[in-house]
Formats: sequence, C-alpha cells, structure tokens
Amino acid sequence: MSYTLVEVNNKKTVKDFLHLPVKLYVDYSNWIRPLDSDIEKVFDPKQNKNFRRGDAIRWVLYEDNMPIGRIAAFFDKDIAKNSEQPTGGVGFFECINSTDASKMMFDAAKKWLTERGMEAMDGPINFGDRDQWWGLLVEGDFPPNYGMDYHLPYYRKLFENYGFKVYFNQFTYHRYVNSSDVDPIIWEKAERIAKNPLYRVTNISKKRLKQFAEDFRTIYNNAWGRYSGVKKITQVHAMALMKTLKPIIDPDLMYFAYYDNEPIGFFIMVPDLNQIVKKLNGKFNLIAKLKFLYLLKIKKVCTKAIGLIFGIVPRHQGKGVEGALVNEFAKRALSPGFRYTELELNWIGDFNPTMRRIAEQIGAKVRKTHITFRCMFDPTREVTPPRKVS
Repeated sequence: MSYTLVEVNNKKTVKDFLHLPVKLYVDYSNWIRPLDSDIEKVFDPKQNKNFRRGDAIRWVLYEDNMPIGRIAAFFDKDIAKNSEQPTGGVGFFECINSTDASKMMFDAAKKWLTERGMEAMDGPINFGDRDQWWGLLVEGDFPPNYGMDYHLPYYRKLFENYGFKVYFNQFTYHRYVNSSDVDPIIWEKAERIAKNPLYRVTNISKKRLKQFAEDFRTIYNNAWGRYSGVKKITQVHAMALMKTLKPIIDPDLMYFAYYDNEPIGFFIMVPDLNQIVKKLNGKFNLIAKLKFLYLLKIKKVCTKAIGLIFGIVPRHQGKGVEGALVNEFAKRALSPGFRYTELELNWIGDFNPTMRRIAEQIGAKVRKTHITFRCMFDPTREVTPPRKVS
C-alpha cells in the first residue's frame, strides 16, 4: 500500500480532516456528526488557550489521493512536567481498518512528540479539558453525548497493536428519571443535612452568574485541582465557562451546596445538545443557529440531561452533601412538567470509586465504557494507572 501523510494546513486538508468520518460511519446510525466549528476551535490558537502552554499538529492520511485516516498530536507543558514522565497526547483519530495505516499516523505523532521532549502519549484525548473528546468508546453502542466521540469497533485493536496500554477506564452511567431504584441511603443523607441549618442547596440563577462562577471556581479548585493532570481554573476562566453555558443553562439542572454560606459542592447538568446537533450535519451557520435555538427553546427536543460534573470539597465529603444535592434535583425531576426523561453522568474514571458509588446509589448503571490509553515510548516501562480519587 502507498500512503501519504499530509499536515493539515490549508482549506482542502481541513475539509478532508472534517469530512473523513462521514464516509467511515455511513453504516452506523448511532454516530452523530460533531459541529465542524467545535472541532476547529480546538486547533485555533485564538480560541484554545492551551496553545499558550503547548502546541498541536494534525495530519490526514491519503491513499491514491483519497483520505483514509486522520490524527492530531499535542502537548501541554504544565501537564507534561507534572507527570511521572513528560506525556503528550493524540486525538481525533479516525482510520480505515488497517494496522499499517494507523501505524503510520501513530509513528508521526510519536516522532513529533519525542522531538518536543515527550516520553509517552495518551489517546485518544483532547487538546483541552477532559469533558470533551476524551477516551475510546469500547462498549455501549448508543448515541454519543455532546462533545464525546463514538468510535468504530476495530479502533481498540489498532491502538493496542501499536503498543497502547489501558491507562484508565471511563464509565458513563445512565438512568431513566422516573425510575425509583434509588438506594435509601441517599434519602437518609439528605435528611441528615436538612437537620443542620448551616447547610443549604440552591439551583443556579442566571441573574447571578458572576457569583455562581466564582462559587464554581472555589469548589472545583478545592475538590479537583489538587490532583495530578487537573489544572486549577482562574476567575476569568470560570466566568468564561459560565458565559459559554448561559444560552443552554436550565436552572432545573444546576445545583450548588453551601455550608454557612461557603460554597462546598455542586451538581452541574446540561441538556444533551447532541439531540439537536444530529440534525445540523456539522454546520453552525446562521440558518443552523436559528434551527438550533428553535429546537432548543421552542420545540424543547432535548429530553436527556447530561451530568457534566459532581464535586464536593474534601472537608465536607462523607457528611451527606451528595444526598442533599440529589434530593434537590429529585424534587424538581418528579414534579409535573419536568421535560427530561433520561440522565447520563458523563464519564467517571475507574480511579474515582467514590463517584462511581454515588452513581450506583442513585440507580444509574454503566451504559458506555471508554478507555484512555497510554503508549510509553520506552517499551520496557510500565503504564502506571492514576492514583485513586478520595
């Protein structure tokens, strides 16, 4: 076979990079084409702040001038220096069922990362936050949540044939909202919190987004920012995140917990926008935006909620705060007129047994499994899984 690997650096290669999956997934009804703009902003230094601390490159693989594969490679200096070995990443991988073709792309990514001081690469991951484009789908043939990938069944073989090993597993939990199989311990925890007047739970208000953005930052940095590979967020970043979410914020889906008015926990959910994106064929021009708003605000086609993140600061873990947050959501979810019928908790790592236990206590079951792989450039070194979250 004669393959040619070309760097994405002009309109044609960008188009081929974006359109290749349309051909590969033509027979897979559960695949949803992402918005072209969502993919492109990952590789735009003006929109992706990660370019301030790193770099990215992407390629398209051709056979007889026909695109048959694509891949991106990237690194973040801050994450690299805090790892056991400097580690970069690969992502946005798509390929025909060919070990030779995939090897050519993985080799190019490895060489590029090695030249920049990396000693390992994770994949498939994102050049950005973990809530999007992270992990290889290996189980659960269901439509992907917004910002997550759906993958062809043979991709796992292509990764493992190259030498990638499992770094960690990612589990997406699902439950129907009207299901009653909640562990009684959740309600017991909620009752315990309710007896202490210093605790309170409230849903978000769009009129006070600046304050909720700061509360989110405080909770996130205390609950998650202490772990390797997870960057603390700034006040500017938190406010930008809230502004981005503002058009889709549903107060029925976002909850904050406080102790003596100090922010200590949150349960952040959003409508699954892929229920709309699947109707847009990758476009987000003016007509697509109007259609998007019509389907979101008027037709209200989003009936699945996505649990993006659930966090409690260490000092208040184990005291029942999770029960209070779930209980507040349950009160609204079981009231007349609540339009969401399903809830999926966007992936929970196998290194987070506490969050997995909470998911199971609320009656959710694993629906999809993704894997984050790691390839050590020195094959004599073992892949060490991330330490467990407590």
